Amino acid sequence: MPSRTTCVSRNAEVRLGGVLGEAIDASRRGRLSTFVTGAGSPAIELFAPAHRDVNEEGDWYGEHAGKWLVAAARAAARSGDSALRAHVLAVTRFLVAVQDEDGYLGTYAPGRRFTEPQAPPPESWNGEPVPRTWDIWIHAYLVLGLLEVYRCLDESAALDAATRIGDLVARALDDGIDITALGNHHGLSATVFLDAAVELHAATGEARFLALAQAILAEADANPRLGLLQSALAGVDPSAIATGKAYQLAWNLVGLAKLQRATGDTRYAEAVDRQWQAIREHHLTLGGGPWGGVGHRSREVFNPAGVFSPHGYVETCSTLAWIQLNGALLRATGEARYAEEIERSAYNDLLAAAAPDGENWCYYVFPNGRRVHTTYWRCCKSSGAMALEELPGLAFAQDDDGTLSVHLLGAAEARFTRPDGIAVVLRQHTRYPHDGALEIEVAPDQPAAFAVRVRIPRWAQAATARLVDRAGATTALDPVAGTHLRIDRVWHAGDRIVLDLAMPVRVHRASHRNVQESRAPDGSPVAQQVLRFDWLALTRGPLVYATGLVDGFKVDETLRLAEDEDPVVVERVGADGVTVLELEAPGRAPLVYVPYFAAGGRRDGAWRLTWMALPPAGASPGPATTNPED
Repeated sequence: MPSRTTCVSRNAEVRLGGVLGEAIDASRRGRLSTFVTGAGSPAIELFAPAHRDVNEEGDWYGEHAGKWLVAAARAAARSGDSALRAHVLAVTRFLVAVQDEDGYLGTYAPGRRFTEPQAPPPESWNGEPVPRTWDIWIHAYLVLGLLEVYRCLDESAALDAATRIGDLVARALDDGIDITALGNHHGLSATVFLDAAVELHAATGEARFLALAQAILAEADANPRLGLLQSALAGVDPSAIATGKAYQLAWNLVGLAKLQRATGDTRYAEAVDRQWQAIREHHLTLGGGPWGGVGHRSREVFNPAGVFSPHGYVETCSTLAWIQLNGALLRATGEARYAEEIERSAYNDLLAAAAPDGENWCYYVFPNGRRVHTTYWRCCKSSGAMALEELPGLAFAQDDDGTLSVHLLGAAEARFTRPDGIAVVLRQHTRYPHDGALEIEVAPDQPAAFAVRVRIPRWAQAATARLVDRAGATTALDPVAGTHLRIDRVWHAGDRIVLDLAMPVRVHRASHRNVQESRAPDGSPVAQQVLRFDWLALTRGPLVYATGLVDGFKVDETLRLAEDEDPVVVERVGADGVTVLELEAPGRAPLVYVPYFAAGGRRDGAWRLTWMALPPAGASPGPATTNPED
């Protein structure tokens, strides 16, 4: 029967501090407490019969209800916010009351619902069916939201409503409706119900929902323009699966990863791993967000592997889905590489999209571009809030044998109940991500033998660690970057793990190459001309750094550096204790860099420049001019 312990983290209460905790608290006070306050809120009125029964528009706005339920239920349970809890329960009970007898709980008029066969003309170039429909998509988010209300707030009616939706989808497929015809991007926007079906199976233990998930995957694989499983197993690049839509593809992979865990089918694990590797290597910004939109038909579609531009788009919805995919894989395997990607995305592209007020969000963030807070109905405002609420449940973990893991680094506290009933508190004391010094306090309520695992970031090649017991005795440890440091011992209250993660500034380079080929009239070998464009960026520890408009008005700059020459970078501590970087290059005043997420004071309209152009390969940067500040 259902497990209600997954609301935050298994048998744990988690509170995040630092910059992530500030963002999560601001989101609870802002977006989650103001966007929806009850059945009369615009995002919920969409489901009222008076609106639903005449709605022919075919849009996706109904997704906000499910996203809000997921995030708000978690926030209310974790924080004890009674007003937010009341809002969540009121909305849930309204949705349950307007659900049709057959289980339908969407925003569409009867003739436009996914249960009614449509006769669309051939699919358009972007794989979108006509007439437009997001009905299955909305129901997928409703299932996830209702299940979270059940798990977090113990509202059994929410589970019943989610179950009825799952049964309705199953009946529609049994009646011969092809799920790939119910969503754009050649079905990617409908086959996301795979995730909802597996979650229904996890919540109920009912085999019929596992069968539904497998039926959805079979249809997704049978569609020649999608071929989800076979394409992934064949190593097809994510940009070439259906339309390569980043958000939808990543969400499908979330469902496939969960299905693998439920079934043990190794093909699913292999398929997800190949796609994860491809996204990780070719389709993320330096800040960890899935990106596209360079010379492509859609801003939100992956570019072909090898394409690079500092002006690419990261949709905040895609960052949510990437964090969720890594979260599903982290829960299944405990591997450090997945936690690394969650942390990278969270501290950079996710925080970079969030406004300090917890209400406003950027639809897109760009490595080089202007910060723009989006409008009321945009999907990314709800996705950003939902992504933040993923983080507490991923920061720590407890295995079946009682092993405790610290996956995300930063000020935080987790309270666990071990399988033997012993209570354990883990506290991280640190200014991370701005500082690499961490002290992790391990405090069981009585002496107990168990293991603690602490993730050591890949970039922390010079990390040191030691164990300091309650009496002050010190034992040196041997951390290895990119893995978890594991300590097995009898723990006592007052024991500490002390880490020093040196944070040297790292210089990153990226290139885009355009190869032009030609053959002489006599058939002699092909001659190639390569146009190459190079850029340079800076990181420190987990943080990407950025500057504002160059000299106050320029959106780009070419640094006068010889080929393979690194700039001089000086670190200094700012007034707020945050490290500031000054990049010195010949011929100009130093460029001042701050953490990317904070660049421009997080103000709407501020510019952030991560990448600086370098001279073309083989070109001389020319003599340095006099520095105007000399």
